[in-house]
Order: sequence, then C-alpha cells, then structure tokens
Amino acid sequence: MNVSVWVDGALVDADTPAISPLDHGVTVGDGVFETLEARDGVPFALERHLRRLEYSADRMGLAPVDLSAVRAGVDAVRGVVGDGITRVRITVTSGGGPLSSVRGPGPQTVVVVGSDGPAPERCRAVRSPWRRNERSAIAGVKSTSYAENAVMAAYAAQRGADEAIMANTLGHLCEGTGTNVFVERQGEIVTPPLASGCLAGITRGLALEWGAGAGMPVRVAAPGELDMSVLDEAIAGDAHLAVTSSTRGVQHIERIDGTDLAPGPLLTRLAALYERRADADHDPVPPRSR
Repeated sequence: MNVSVWVDGALVDADTPAISPLDHGVTVGDGVFETLEARDGVPFALERHLRRLEYSADRMGLAPVDLSAVRAGVDAVRGVVGDGITRVRITVTSGGGPLSSVRGPGPQTVVVVGSDGPAPERCRAVRSPWRRNERSAIAGVKSTSYAENAVMAAYAAQRGADEAIMANTLGHLCEGTGTNVFVERQGEIVTPPLASGCLAGITRGLALEWGAGAGMPVRVAAPGELDMSVLDEAIAGDAHLAVTSSTRGVQHIERIDGTDLAPGPLLTRLAALYERRADADHDPVPPRSR
C-alpha cells in the first residue's frame, strides 16, 4: 500500500516519528478527525468533511481549525500518492499538553494521510453488547477518542464480522462503529435520527438528500421509532439493512449475527443512485452554501 504523510506543513516518511509523545491527541485522544474517500484521485465531498471537522472542533472546545493548512496537506499527499489515491485521513489535535486531561496552550497538530488502500468490499455485522451514550459530551462528534469503537470492532472481528451495530442507552438503534445504519421495511427506507447519538455521517446525509430528491421513500426515523428488534426483523426476512460511510458508500449488510440477509430492493436502488451522483459530482456543495 502506498502511503503519504503530511504533518504540520511538511511531508514526512510514514515510518519517521513526527508527533510529540506529549501531544494531547496521543495522551488522551484530544482531537478530531475526518476520513474521506477519493474518487478518480479527488477527495470526495471535501467541503462537507471540512465543515464537519469545524463542527467537531467547536463541540470539543478546540481552537478554530486552520482549514488552509488542512487543504495544503490534502494537496500534498495527493501529489505523492497520485491518481491512485483512494483514502484521505485528516486529524487535528489540541497539540502538546500536560499528562492530564487539562489542555496545553497549543498550537494544534494537523496530520493528513493519503493512501491507495482498498475500500471494504462487504459488510458482515454483529450486535454490540455495549451501547452508545447519546448524552455523552462528545455524542455525534468525530473525535479521536475512539477506544470504545476499537473495542467493539475487535469484538466483531473475533466473530468473523467487520462491523458491530449498537443501540443507545434507551435501546434504540443507533449506528455501527464506523457507519450509519439504514433500514428498509414496509416500503420505505429509514435511518436513526441524530438524537439517537449517531454521527451525522456525510454519506448518510447525501443518501437522504439524493434519495429524497429522486422521489425515493427515504427519511429520518422519529426518536424511538427504531429499536434493536429491527435486526430480528431483518433476520426473519421482514426488513433489510445497509450501512453507509465514506469508504463503503451505501453497502448492503449481507450477514447479521451469523445469518445471511437478502439485499433490499429499495436499498439497492439507493446504493446505485448514490454511486451515480457521487461519480458525477466529486464535491457536492453543502446545503447552506447554495
């Protein structure tokens, strides 16, 4: 795999230490990040990702992110990996700090990584035994404090899966460790609301926007409308499931808890629509800029 790394204004070798061991992103996970798919060598939906990066930093109480520096980093790693680039990861931390939860004075650390690694080809999922806290201080934030997701992903891997689907503390369907979840049942497609504690996924938002624009029956569920029993409906054949993420697009969940699932016709249409629209416009303008 070809990897390019840019740290605080300079390209560095991927195997060369480039971040202080006292960086608060290292010691306590005090930072935010974005992962982008690249299509035809172009980072997809970059402006939407940068806006979410700003939102996450604001929610975390971090200083405003220098977006010009981030864009420079993205251009730099693209220049090294070339048109074969498939993924870009942007990470911003609060910078150096003490060995405690208290932040230091900064400056922030900005890291951009580009690679040509393959995207996940399939999704096989299990139910997570742990729940997302929808009342957490960082609920809905793309934070580098990702340890609980790593634990759940490891749990899934131990069971032959690559994703874990979790409820929130109320028992309502929430999200996967790195994905949003869409459910097809009763002739429509629904996805958990942000009030469930799920991330406002870029792909989730585009799937909703583009699907509704094409006249498809796709919407955000009402709070509490979807609980984890919908996974049992899928196992029984009464519902269908898909996940969305920047690297997966709209992807059918082909197995849940060891049971194979048939793809839903509406979700299959939505996946195809998403691919067509994404291929046609690599940087769809965020709604508030129109």
